[in-house]
Amino acid sequence: MTDVMPELGFYTLAGQADHPRDLIAEVRDAESLGIGECFISERFSTKEAATICGAVGAVSENIGITTGATNHNTRHPIVTAAYATTMHRLTGGRFTLGIGRGVPPLQHAFGMPSITTAQMEDFAHVMRRLFRGETIVGHDGPIGRYPALRLDPTFDEDVKLGIVAFGAKSLALGGRAFDKVILHTFFSDETLSRCVHAVKAAAEAADRDPDQVQVWSCLATVGDHLPEELRLRKTVGRLATYLQGYGDLMVSTNGWDPVVLKRFREDSVVQSFHPAGGALHVIDSPSTTVEQLEHIATLLPAEWLGIAATGSPQSCAATVQQQLDLGADGVILHGASPAELKPILPAYRAARTRKGQRQ
Repeated sequence: MTDVMPELGFYTLAGQADHPRDLIAEVRDAESLGIGECFISERFSTKEAATICGAVGAVSENIGITTGATNHNTRHPIVTAAYATTMHRLTGGRFTLGIGRGVPPLQHAFGMPSITTAQMEDFAHVMRRLFRGETIVGHDGPIGRYPALRLDPTFDEDVKLGIVAFGAKSLALGGRAFDKVILHTFFSDETLSRCVHAVKAAAEAADRDPDQVQVWSCLATVGDHLPEELRLRKTVGRLATYLQGYGDLMVSTNGWDPVVLKRFREDSVVQSFHPAGGALHVIDSPSTTVEQLEHIATLLPAEWLGIAATGSPQSCAATVQQQLDLGADGVILHGASPAELKPILPAYRAARTRKGQRQ
């Protein structure tokens, strides 16, 4: 068996998931290649997180499994807690329940309330109490009012919790209340370093061991061995989709020029993906044409698109290593299946340094 590289992760069923059974081959490939962590994002189509997690757990033996992320407000807390505990025992402790804020425009379109930092912290505390077998009576907090909450009084489970963090409040929350902090794609080097410091400092301030709170960089990994059209979708399409959903936050976090975001939003092609009174269509959808992506590429600065592992396998591997050198505990090779990573992983393994390993 290939030695595991626990500092490397991937997202199964990256993007849309028309055929969720594809995860079987992906997960088996990932384990054979030594990828240490499988992340699962939830989309309200054929990527319902609990189902996908169960499937990954059933077809894997060693790889870590993390939702990155689901939203706490789409299920009753007892349902979520039972799902997490089931996954924990099914996988022999390999599961991390990761949550996030979600995409506000999409949530609002579906009539879901916005998620707050206070709610995510309250949720984490409630989950930990339930995992310990506590009976919670009369809970009245940010996540809601519940007369009683209980799983099983015999439980004493160490289920790990994760959070997708973006802004300062989420990063601090991750450090003081979660085990894993997952950063966003297209973070500059300066932003990555600042986020790692913020998480570790918050953990220390909460009398937690900073080394026990993992910070995962999320690095778009798009080698030049992939077809040009696919590279376009994985770079331009993905970044443009993020700018659709929460562009102001991305721009302020990275210190980018807001004028560029304004010009992007006012562009007629971009606006066609969100017609007045209609549903939002994400730009990285398979239905987006190459011509549309090529046009959108002209709206995005090279500086923004350049925050990715691109080029030769050696170049991609060096960029991955740099993320670890900047302080990340792990790197999610984002937007690529294990099959698409096959040329890159040997190059990374050959150049891997002791500093870049998580024991």
